[in-house]
Amino acid sequence: MARIMTTPLSTPTIIAPSEAALTADGRARTYEVRTFGCQMNVHDSERLSGSLESAGYVRAEAGTDADVVVINTCAVRDNAAGKLYGTLGHLKSRKDAHGGMQIAVGGCLAQMDKDAVQQKAPWVDVVFGTHNMGSLPGMLERARHNGEAELEILESLEIFPSTLPTKRDSVHSGWVSISVGCNNTCTFCIVPSLRGKEKDRRPGDILNEIRLLVDDGAIEVTLLGQNVNSYGVEFGDRLAFGKLLRAAGEIDGLERIRFTSPHPAAFTDDVIAAMAETPSVMPQLHMPLQSGSDRILKAMRRSYRSERFLGILDRVREQIPYAAITTDIIVGFPGETDADFEETMRVVEASRFASAFTFQYSIREGTPAATMDDQVPKAIVQERYERLITLQERISLEENQKQLGRRLEVLVSTGEGKKDAATRRLTGRAEDNRLVHFEVSEGSALPRPGDVVSVAVTHAAPFYLLADAVAGEPLRIRRTRAGDAWDRAQAESCGVPAPSADAGAPRAVSLGLPSLRIGG
Repeated sequence: MARIMTTPLSTPTIIAPSEAALTADGRARTYEVRTFGCQMNVHDSERLSGSLESAGYVRAEAGTDADVVVINTCAVRDNAAGKLYGTLGHLKSRKDAHGGMQIAVGGCLAQMDKDAVQQKAPWVDVVFGTHNMGSLPGMLERARHNGEAELEILESLEIFPSTLPTKRDSVHSGWVSISVGCNNTCTFCIVPSLRGKEKDRRPGDILNEIRLLVDDGAIEVTLLGQNVNSYGVEFGDRLAFGKLLRAAGEIDGLERIRFTSPHPAAFTDDVIAAMAETPSVMPQLHMPLQSGSDRILKAMRRSYRSERFLGILDRVREQIPYAAITTDIIVGFPGETDADFEETMRVVEASRFASAFTFQYSIREGTPAATMDDQVPKAIVQERYERLITLQERISLEENQKQLGRRLEVLVSTGEGKKDAATRRLTGRAEDNRLVHFEVSEGSALPRPGDVVSVAVTHAAPFYLLADAVAGEPLRIRRTRAGDAWDRAQAESCGVPAPSADAGAPRAVSLGLPSLRIGG
């Protein structure tokens, strides 16, 4: 008789060392995780990396062929399958030339397509879904031992992914999942059928995970959920998300709290109050609009209307005047008329978004919208999309120009400034999450990733701000625990002690809960 799980397990998951993590001559096999999709997938990939390293694998050096390639897929867009199979086709030739190489496919597209992955790409060794990421090391071992592909797709969540070991990409910032799944039924979205109904983690588990991240050096966390402000409904507390924000704000050493994504229908004033009254909750809000047309919102099953949406933004700005608000918008949903699109343009103009993630509607098989009448011709969708992009870029520039002359506290990051070396700049995020490229003045000390710098904005563009150095004025740097953690991580990678590191402190891989730590 099948076991029925109603509440996923939340105790730490221990990944045992795997014989498959070693080559015949005893060398640790290398791995690479490729991530397609949203922040949820980025965080899931950190769990996959942590699980593999706990099993004995090591991350492949950039530019080298890994012994194991894991693809964490997304199923939101219609081109997701094409992107996956194009990648798998490229990997086939590498696998043919690389004896013993294994390929694993997981995530939402694997959950949705199940057998199709191995039918279309029989050289794939492992296929796993969204509900059993922790099974990956064992599946790789079985596939290698048996010489045949492993397929395991669970239909419901049995273990919270947050219990798995984690290999974080950033030492100063971390993702924290507060729930998995979604109870909404948006007609364009495939996610609820792939990740299941919403399951909420208990507040104590979430806060303990945040404390562990802070202990490891993080000063910023982002709380993740498909609909964060419905958090608590499962255990009967509709005010739980606001309470969680306030409780996280009391954690010593945690300087910045962000969250994504809320849903306008469930966004309440107690959350706005918690944001305004908790200093470490950043003045930033990502609030998905999707459409400005009430008729299209109804067809999307988005249970709010444009005036409610605009009212939320007004109340946020009343209490948090400098809040940067961003959004998601879909252009060309089935049945969208010129009048509907003009309503979207009107609401975007009124909303004054700092930026917008704008998408052309694409048919997603398995969703109600895929079979709706009046699919909008591609040429019309493209024309509307370009008009919306032009409008939003103008608004983004105007909103960024309001920052000119302001002094911002910028958390220094790595990898976000693609032209940093050529322009002699460093890059980071302001408190409102705006991207800031800043100069380091001649003779000034160099900030580390995780340090905070205070800079004055001198130029604005639609997608970023610039802060030029002032001649003769050193850069204002606040050294942080996160910068110290970056020093330790760099020292560990080079095999030498960091000046401020505690001798022998393991930090390569940690569990999402503080009762156990796995060192690598």
